[in-house]
Amino acid sequence: MAVEAVIWDFGGVFTSSPFEAFNRYEAEKGLPKDLIRKVNSTNPDHNAWALFERNEIDGAGFDKLFLEESTALGHPVPGREVLPLLSGQLRPRMVAALKACKDHFKVGCITNNVVSEHSPGQDQGQRMAGAMGQVMPLFDAIIESSKAGVRKPDPKIYQMMCELLAVDPANCVYLDDLGINCKPAAQLGMRAIKVVDVDQTLAELSAATGLIFDDEETSA
Repeated sequence: MAVEAVIWDFGGVFTSSPFEAFNRYEAEKGLPKDLIRKVNSTNPDHNAWALFERNEIDGAGFDKLFLEESTALGHPVPGREVLPLLSGQLRPRMVAALKACKDHFKVGCITNNVVSEHSPGQDQGQRMAGAMGQVMPLFDAIIESSKAGVRKPDPKIYQMMCELLAVDPANCVYLDDLGINCKPAAQLGMRAIKVVDVDQTLAELSAATGLIFDDEETSA
C-alpha cells in the first residue's frame, strides 16, 4: 500500500471518547449503562443525533426529539443535558502524530458534528473550541457533517474527502473510534484503524505508514 493521505475523525481520536462522559452521566443519574449510545443507535439514520449532525434540526429540536427517543426506551433524558458531554480532553500524542503525518502525507478530517456546539469557529466559548482550534488548522481538508449535510457512515462523505485531497481510497489510511464508521472506509479500499487507545492506535498507524511515533517526537 502506497500511502498518500491519512484521514482522521476528531472526537474520540484527538480527544478522549465522549462515551466515557456518557457513562459518568448515566451513573450519576441512575440510568442504565450505555443508554445514551442505545438511543443514538436506534433508527441511526433519522434519529435526533443524525438529524442534528446533518443540521436538519436546531438545538431546541434536538433537545425535544432526544427526550422523546429516550423516553420511548423508558428513561427520559433531555437532549440539552447530553450535548455538554461531547467535550473531551486533548490527546497530545495524537496531535504530534498528525503533525508527523502532515510532513509526509496529505491529511484530512471527517467529523460528525453539530453547528451549535462544536463546529470549528461557530462558538469559541465552547470547551471544545480550544482543542479544535489547535488541531483543525493542521488539516489540508475538513468535512463537517453539519455543513456537508451528510454524515458518517454514509460512504459519500469518504468519497468527498478523497476528491478534496485528490487521492484514491486505496492509498488512504482512515482513523475513527467507531467501528461502524471504519467499515465503509475499509469497503472503499482504505486501511481503516479503529481507535481504542493511543498506544494501540499509534502502533497500527506506524505499521500502515512506516513512521515511528513516541511520546516526544516522530521520525521517519
